[in-house]
Amino acid sequence: MNNKKISLFFILILSSLSFLYAQDSTKDYNWRKHFKWNRHNLCFWRNEFNGNPTISIDYGFSDLNQNGLNGKFTKPNLFEARLGYTRQKLSEHSNDLISYNFHYLLVSDISTKLNANSTSGNSYRTDLWRAGFGWASGYGYKVNESFNIIPYYDYAVDWSQLNMNSSPSNMNDKSITDLYNNSIRFGTSTEAGIKINVTPNIQIGAGYERSIIFPRHIFWKWVGSIIVEAAGQGAVNNFVEHIMNVSPLSVPVVNFMLKNAVSYALYELRKDKMNWPFDSASPLTYDQFRAGITIVF
Repeated sequence: MNNKKISLFFILILSSLSFLYAQDSTKDYNWRKHFKWNRHNLCFWRNEFNGNPTISIDYGFSDLNQNGLNGKFTKPNLFEARLGYTRQKLSEHSNDLISYNFHYLLVSDISTKLNANSTSGNSYRTDLWRAGFGWASGYGYKVNESFNIIPYYDYAVDWSQLNMNSSPSNMNDKSITDLYNNSIRFGTSTEAGIKINVTPNIQIGAGYERSIIFPRHIFWKWVGSIIVEAAGQGAVNNFVEHIMNVSPLSVPVVNFMLKNAVSYALYELRKDKMNWPFDSASPLTYDQFRAGITIVF
């Protein structure tokens, strides 16, 4: 899928949601209440320490890429720990529906050393450590008192240091990898996944994460790009809130699909321009499948 098609897809999502939102016939809509609801739910720091203490451990498989690179990276594996707070509560719209939020700090190692089956050959071996914070949210189905199924959307901001364990002999590749090697770089990650409560305190889950690492951080262009993303996710939030009023049991699936569709489109666009729609360099990208266990105290 080329960038023009992805851009059209992204614009179509926003236009469709705006149109559908505009069709709401409720004349006495309480905009003040609506604004406060969104502000409360989008404020990471306000909600950070609310909920049950949570530890999450994940292991996964990664694929590392950079546009313009002639060689290839050896595929690394991932090990990550997340510590934070989980809030799950019954929806006021349905006794079979729960809302889910997990705010966390993360530390992870993404390294070819964790992949026992990797062979170096002519590919580039790497070791990356990252730390940051993020938040996952979604709506889930309450099957019984201890068993829930929760599809979620996750967004994280992190800082990472990449160490090249094998240096490219190709001067073009070396000039690219030198932008990251032994340097701390800013990045963002999004994840689509599902968690299943097998007991009231234990969750198992799996997700697909897509991460970008910036070769340099151009603050104002990044802010502009984030505003575009916030507009897309905000449109989804508004649309899902209206669906909640008429068909609450469809919300977990609709919320999951729309939030991650916007995330997917933007990730594909940022593979060429890290601060899309602004002209900017191509970032380092990680595509990762992960699975793990979460303990909620």
